[in-house]
Order: sequence, then C-alpha cells, then structure tokens
Amino acid sequence: QVQLVESGGGLVQPGGSLRLSCVASEHIFSIDTMGWYRQVSGKQGEAVAIITSGGTLEYADSVKGRFSFSRDSAKNTMYLQMNSLKPEDTGIYYCDIRDGRGYHYWGLGTQVTVSS
Repeated sequence: QVQLVESGGGLVQPGGSLRLSCVASEHIFSIDTMGWYRQVSGKQGEAVAIITSGGTLEYADSVKGRFSFSRDSAKNTMYLQMNSLKPEDTGIYYCDIRDGRGYHYWGLGTQVTVSS
C-alpha cells in the first residue's frame, strides 16, 4: 500500500517561510489528482494547491502569490513552498494523491503554526 509522509512544518513568525515535503513510498504510475490540503480550526479541509484531473494547477485564493507547488517525479516527492505566512495559515497540512483507479492516498499531516 502506498504511504505518504509529510515533513517541514513547524513554528514560524508572521511573514516567515516554510517548505513542506511529501514523499511517497513508491512510484504511482497513474495519478488523477495530487496536491496539498489543510485543516484549520472550525473549518473543513481546504484545498491549498492541487493539480486537477484536467492537468491544471490551482491555488486557493487565500494563498495565491504566496505559496508555490512543485514536484520531483524521480524522487516521488512533491513540495509546497510557503512565503509571507500569516496566522490564518495555521493548521495541519496534508498531501493527497488520487490515482486513476479511484484510490485515495494521504499522509498523517504536518503541523504549521504561524504566531508571534
């Protein structure tokens, strides 16, 4: 079974930066969608940066211009560079992959806390 492991979270002051990584335990040959989601207090999970089934890279309006998604297929890894962080970015960040067979994979998440 595919395992995803997120890392790179931590405590950072407003305006700071973090780079999150997500490593898959094995190569997934057929990917339908992939990206990053976050869970914040009092809200349902929010898509932060995803590649849709149509191949389009989409960002949440709240992070446009601040966050950047990238991936290294050879290393089975995807990244989320987060700049100009705000307190409202605080939450648990998950990577997520859905393959062409309809299977859904995600990790345990990494905590991001933005506070003075």
